[in-house]
Amino acid sequence: MWTEEHRRIYRREGGGYPSDLRDAEWTRLEPLIPPARPGGRPRKTDMRAAVNAILYLLRTGCPWRYLPRESFPPRSTVYNIFRKFQCDGVWEAIWAELHMALRGRMGREASPSAAVLDSQSVKSAEKGGGKDGEVGYDAGKKVKGRKIHALVDCEGLPMRVVVHSAAIQDRDGAGFVLDKIRRRFAWLELIWADGGYNAWQVDAAVAKVPRLRLEIVKRSDSIKGFVVLPRRWVVEGTFSWFGRNRRLVKDFENLAETLATFVTLASIQLALRRLARA
Repeated sequence: MWTEEHRRIYRREGGGYPSDLRDAEWTRLEPLIPPARPGGRPRKTDMRAAVNAILYLLRTGCPWRYLPRESFPPRSTVYNIFRKFQCDGVWEAIWAELHMALRGRMGREASPSAAVLDSQSVKSAEKGGGKDGEVGYDAGKKVKGRKIHALVDCEGLPMRVVVHSAAIQDRDGAGFVLDKIRRRFAWLELIWADGGYNAWQVDAAVAKVPRLRLEIVKRSDSIKGFVVLPRRWVVEGTFSWFGRNRRLVKDFENLAETLATFVTLASIQLALRRLARA
């Protein structure tokens, strides 16, 4: 039940937009923003304002051209920062640091030993097949678009997110998620997944990762109606967190990697708010 205590915790006070970073959140994020390259021109852009602009795009789902001019740096500047950080792996590095910090705050080990695997098909906007050919038709969900394939820990925090065509079935997409997963998560031992991953393609992908095993969580045939299955509900909660951001409700991006970056930004925003409240 939503109470006054909840309203106090989640209230976004002060001027600006509700998506803007509060002081405590920026204090967490600022040390993770890489400095300007030495030898070049000094950085004149307010990085906090640029990040606020990107989070505004994430939360509202508005086009880049509709970014309010009176509140944020020029959209070309914001896009260049977004794209450069994307190509340099900065967003992923920031999320890796915040992920470990948030797990530590929750009393968990920095590196998870168990995870949950699932996917969500997102309908693409009326723009054809994008510019990378990664738009397809999910016959099971009857959705034309892209598929967000996510591996999350037991707290629902994303460990790896891969975006690919919705035409690729879960059993085939699992290999993309598990590829080189041991480099990032050395202690991962167990993955829970639904019956869609009960296939030789997934077994082959798991077999390539040393000391990793897959456990299929099946729904009993004797149960009718909706029922919460053990572990499976964790990743569904993660997808519902993503859905709070209108940019992720529908796929507006020309490139699958851009959609994946906005998913990472949604995770960063979630972690910053939780760490700032703690």
